[in-house]
Amino acid sequence: MVSKEQRKRASLHENLQLLRSITNSHASSMKSIISDASNYIGGLQQRIERLNEEIAYQTASRVDDQPQVTVETLEKGFVVSVFSEKSYPGLLVSVLEVFEGLGLEVLEATASCTEYFRLRAVGAEEDMETLQAEEVKQAVQRAIKWCQENE
Repeated sequence: MVSKEQRKRASLHENLQLLRSITNSHASSMKSIISDASNYIGGLQQRIERLNEEIAYQTASRVDDQPQVTVETLEKGFVVSVFSEKSYPGLLVSVLEVFEGLGLEVLEATASCTEYFRLRAVGAEEDMETLQAEEVKQAVQRAIKWCQENE
């Protein structure tokens, strides 16, 4: 019969061998194995810290990446280009509603709304008002901001 003490020792030895294999330790004494495991855990903690910093940096850079809106003036209208690293639900509809609200008739448009959002639209003024390119740009930016906030 195996005594309780022998089972305890065997279990401890087995656990130390597992710890040794997990931490790639070549030590033979219990103290050295535990020391190697402690160093291994410290290395993992540093790695987690670096990865968390990387994630925070990438997240922050995405937040800072505001959609780009450019408006070129034509003789009787505008060419509006919008690019965003992220597509938001309802963004295309919102931008087209801005065109309608400003009295711009969409003559031609190309859009992509998959992972990113890209729109290039040519709009003609319906009633020949004197719209400024900056007004169009600000209205489109407000629509984008609304979509971002209501995501």
